[in-house]
This record gives sequence, structure tokens and C-alpha cells, in this order.
Amino acid sequence: MRFAHVVLPGDDSPTLALVDGSGAIPVPTLLPDGPRTLEQLIAAGDTLQEAVRDAASRHTGERIAIADVVFGPAVLTPPTIMAVGLNYSAHAGELNLKSDDTPTVFTLWPNSIAAHEATVTWSRSLSEAVDYEAELGVIIGRPARDVSEEDALDYVFGYTVVNDITARNVQYSEAQWSRAKSFDGFTPVGPYVVTADEIPDPQDLHIWTVLDGHTMQDASTGTMVRSVAKLIAHLSHGITLLPGTLISTGSPGGSGYSRTPQVLMRDRSTVTVGIDGIGELTTHCRMTD
Repeated sequence: MRFAHVVLPGDDSPTLALVDGSGAIPVPTLLPDGPRTLEQLIAAGDTLQEAVRDAASRHTGERIAIADVVFGPAVLTPPTIMAVGLNYSAHAGELNLKSDDTPTVFTLWPNSIAAHEATVTWSRSLSEAVDYEAELGVIIGRPARDVSEEDALDYVFGYTVVNDITARNVQYSEAQWSRAKSFDGFTPVGPYVVTADEIPDPQDLHIWTVLDGHTMQDASTGTMVRSVAKLIAHLSHGITLLPGTLISTGSPGGSGYSRTPQVLMRDRSTVTVGIDGIGELTTHCRMTD
């Protein structure tokens, strides 16, 4: 199944919708008291998820055309956003940073979450070195603690697309990376969440970035230093990964900051990051004085 949060006409807040080739179906219309958010769907567990699947297969009513949809973020209130740095050797090398034996892990703050087609705004005084990072997002579906690498993918609800936008000047000036990547709107997520049963191998996905019409990143998730399963096993060691947790699994090579000359996100830039089989996530940029 493919889910998204959409803002329906007359509503102020996003509503969970199931998306297929014909359009979007608001989930609350499929079932009495159906979940309005992805977080509610995940928390309810397998029984409700199967009920949504069955109801969708029998649905014969109208769908909202995707062209008419205003998207919300793919996740609204994750219990935490765990991000992994330096998980592609090409990216670690271009940033002149070492990929250690254990993952580089940090958290992203909830104010940074943004939707597909949203506009991210930052001041020139904050940064003139704002960079894109296409990443595979993993959403945990049930409590995961001390899970093995062999069992780790059984705890995944689904996958999404993340743009881990980064103010490089701030990243390199501080000992931690969370602030540099957590300014308002710096974590676009979505537009879709594809359930795990439709992604048989998360290490066999084409991941890419296009900035202002130019392809900047073009890689495979198969080149990760640590697989999704290995990351979940590591992150769950002694820590319970709660349902709805979002894990951003790192960016491949091709960052704009590392190029000569640099190619960065500027005022009125448009950047699209995508993963084949999951979706394309577009962000518009505005830089103020």
C-alpha cells in the first residue's frame, strides 16, 4: 500500500489517504472511525492495517486526482527522527570525514519536518552553504529493541523519501550535527510512504537528486556502508525504537558543497530528491537578507 497525508478542501490539517494509480482515497472514508494519520494507523497494528487494505480493495467511489492534492509531510509526529551520517563511502570521502566502524547517529528536530512542494526559507546571515542530501527513510512499525540483523526488516512499516537539508557552515562549526540539519523546514519527507511488503529489498533502490534541472546525485541504496537491517539492529541495541520512528539512512555521493565550483541551494532553487518505487519529493527555496 501507498499512503500520504493530504490536505482536503475545507480542512486545515492533513488527513491520511491511501494512494493508488487512480488517485487518493481518504482513509477515514474507508472505515468507520478510520485513522486520520499514519501514526494512528501504525499504532493500531496489523488488524486495522489489514482492514484498510480490504476496504480499499472493495472501494468503488471517487478518488481525488493526485494533481489536485496538496500534500502534508509523510510523517507528522514521529516519536523521534534518527539520522545516520556517512553511510555511503563516496559521501564520507567527498566531505573529508571518516566513516567509522559504528554509524554516526544524530537526531533531527520536529520543527524541521516539511511537505512535498513546500518552500523552505532561511536567511543569508544563517547560511549561504545550504546543501541537499537524498536519503531513504525507514518507518518503524512496532516496538523494536535488541533485534537481530536477520529479523530487523520485520519491524519496518514502510519506506519514504527524505531530503536531509544541511547548512554546511553550521555543520562544520559545531561538534554535533543536529542544529545544522534541523532549521525550520530542513527535513522534507514524502510525499508517500510505501509499505514494506512492496519493497522486497531496500538495498536495491535507485536514489537521486535533481537541483535546478541538473542531476547531482545518482546512486543505489546497495552502496550503503551499513544496510537498513544492520542500522535497525544497531540502533535498537539497548534502545526501544517506538512505532512511527523515522530513520534517515544517509546520503550517497554528489553533494553540492563538495563540488568545484560548489553547487548549492540558492534563492528560488528547486530541488527534487527521489527513490524509484517510492516517489519524488520536491522543495522550493527562498533565501532572505
